[in-house]
Amino acid sequence: MKYKGPKYIIVVGGVMSGVGKGMATAATAKILTEYGFSVTAVKIDPYISFDAGLFRPTEHGEVWVTDDGGEIDQDLGNYERFLNKNISRTHNITTGQIYKTVIDRERRGEYLGATVELIPHITDEIKNRVTTAAENYDICMVEIGGTMGEYQNIPFLFAMKSLQIDIGMDSMMYVLITYLPVPSHIEEMKTKPTQQAIKLLSENAIFPDLILCRAGKPLDIIRKKKIQTYANISSDYVISAPDTNNLYSIPLNFEKEYIGRKIVDKLNLKPRKKPDWTQWKTYVKRIDKPKQHVDIAIVNKYVVTGSFKLADCFISVSQSLVHAGAELDVGVNIHWVDAKSIELTDDPGEILSKYDGILIPGGFGEQGFEGMIKAVRYARENNIPYLGLCFGMHLAICEFARNVCGLEKASSSEINPNTPHPVITIIESQKNRLATEGYGGTMRLGAYAAVLKKDTQIYNMYDVTGRIESDSRIIETLRSDPAQKFRLGKLKKNDVAVIERHRHRYEVNPDYIEILSNNGIVFGGHHIKNDGTKLMEFIEMPDKKCFIATQGHPEFTSRLGNPNPMFLTFVKASADGENIA
Repeated sequence: MKYKGPKYIIVVGGVMSGVGKGMATAATAKILTEYGFSVTAVKIDPYISFDAGLFRPTEHGEVWVTDDGGEIDQDLGNYERFLNKNISRTHNITTGQIYKTVIDRERRGEYLGATVELIPHITDEIKNRVTTAAENYDICMVEIGGTMGEYQNIPFLFAMKSLQIDIGMDSMMYVLITYLPVPSHIEEMKTKPTQQAIKLLSENAIFPDLILCRAGKPLDIIRKKKIQTYANISSDYVISAPDTNNLYSIPLNFEKEYIGRKIVDKLNLKPRKKPDWTQWKTYVKRIDKPKQHVDIAIVNKYVVTGSFKLADCFISVSQSLVHAGAELDVGVNIHWVDAKSIELTDDPGEILSKYDGILIPGGFGEQGFEGMIKAVRYARENNIPYLGLCFGMHLAICEFARNVCGLEKASSSEINPNTPHPVITIIESQKNRLATEGYGGTMRLGAYAAVLKKDTQIYNMYDVTGRIESDSRIIETLRSDPAQKFRLGKLKKNDVAVIERHRHRYEVNPDYIEILSNNGIVFGGHHIKNDGTKLMEFIEMPDKKCFIATQGHPEFTSRLGNPNPMFLTFVKASADGENIA
């Protein structure tokens, strides 16, 4: 019987990590949607860790959070941004997840006494997870993390080859992402790493159907022919993927070599529509050549490490600023400001006065805390647009409590367990989870409904951008899903609410809400847990040009062409002093 299920595109890396497999996967997926296909993506991470929740951000970059509470490698964020759709946590597969599932089944006796082995039990579980994620889609992109030659990749490569045998050779193709260095002492682009990657891939009985060649400059025909000779594939399927400062130009660059049509042909598919890149090109042009520019300081604790800056720690934040800028035709110049540098100065204005807006993203721990408190105070007292995300909201509350409410040494109990005024604290349900379940996967994770207070800036910015209307459809879906209904809390039928994703343990202390409100903070939204606990979700200061913060992570729901309202408001206020609401 002829196979009629989804087609699969397996994306693997060469002999060097960090060459952009995630971006290439996301861009290719976007291209295929323009041909009329429904596309999803799966990220395979070969590490033993169960998920990315406990990773150090300076080592692995940002942890992406899904609607259903998954903590995942940042590549899933690239998929969501390019596909403009929400992807489930089940689309992330780790070695740890696979082995835990198989061992748990063995302990329950589900294998009926069989000897449980790598093949077929582990590989079958891999296949099952990939095919389940691909259900109801035309094409499933599968990115296998790591590089060729690593032992931990072998079970996943074996499983994909086995799946290809099951479904037919023309229902799966392999894309190799490789890097072509140009050594400075000879100034010649070298193909040897690519040749080595092809050799290592062939040891798993896999041969690339398409090779994406990453390099500092476009690939020339000489190098293409050289790779053709070694890989035994037509040079037409050796695609140049040069560096670019604009991530959203990648699909356009790929389409210059008709990558979409070549993939469609390889998979024996027929395009369902003619690609239309008009709107996408408009946004790309605005990013490259905006009408005006703003300078935004992202004050943080993770980006600077030694002599290097690791902007991947906050890639979703920076991309959300780009999305807002593209919508407004404003170029956003991002400046990474180490919070410790502000701690060391008596006048934060020496560092911060040159910026049009100040943003403080999420984070954990006391490092740089007092420097960020200074940054918040500088923004508030000088009426500079401020956006606080999660930890950035905690800091805004602490600063206001100290310097406006007169609550001396007010702090977060995370930072100072002995503070006389714990305006930010851990709630009882979180304490209980930590005591019984530990740290992994026990924060308030994923999408939660926030009831908005009418006649506030927060309400107006969500309303004017259409998010209230679009999120109401998500809310109705959650109402009918017993497994996810808890995300709505005690949401009444007539409440006006929006959905944002979360990743935190600490909350605004209910004991201090009254004094904070009486002194000028407006709480623009809240979530009521099923146990009746009221959690503050948004704050604003109406007397300021733009001073807004949220307990959530709105950067996870921002897309090119559909920026998150908080970023849109912040960038507009930074550019012209006006609020979009």
